[in-house]
Amino acid sequence: MKTTAGDLKNMSQQMGSGELAELVHQMEQSEDDPRQCYALVKERITEFRDSGRDIPDVLTKLERRLMTECMLASQGR
Repeated sequence: MKTTAGDLKNMSQQMGSGELAELVHQMEQSEDDPRQCYALVKERITEFRDSGRDIPDVLTKLERRLMTECMLASQGR
């Protein structure tokens, strides 16, 4: 999963640096598997939703980007 510096900055502002560090670390451990990264992001979105907090825009965008990567990978692209 390729996350840009701008993505990380926006995520850290919206999520808090501790949450960001944990999510990025988990994504790095996924060995660039977009399905695993998507599952991690989806899980984090659920946590935000369940706690009543607003879901950061950048997290929603990341979810969409990962979904696209998953679909492309499943089509062999």
